Amino acid sequence: MPLWFVRGLRRGVVTTHYPARPEPSAADLPTPPAFRAQNLDRDLADQLCGVCPSQALRREGDVLIFDVGACTSCGRCGETAPEAVTASGEFELATTVRAHLVKRIPLLREARP
Repeated sequence: MPLWFVRGLRRGVVTTHYPARPEPSAADLPTPPAFRAQNLDRDLADQLCGVCPSQALRREGDVLIFDVGACTSCGRCGETAPEAVTASGEFELATTVRAHLVKRIPLLREARP
């Protein structure tokens, strides 16, 4: 547990300023996926939608819709298609506009060889 957190609890601090630098342990956190559109076709998108337990992925025609707000960062999509999906490394995703958490990823029109 970060030392600043423990110190704050002991002193009764409930809220603090945002940390000046990232917490080193944050690198160990699971993060939502990043998609490589050049490797995504309809078939692969359908597979990814099928393995997502939180239904954060859905396909609408030639577009993969990714709802970052629904994603639990389980990593199943990355295990299913490592050539098209990787961990984003992004964990600071707060927004005041819900629509900013919904990403539209264009799919290849032709199936990959």
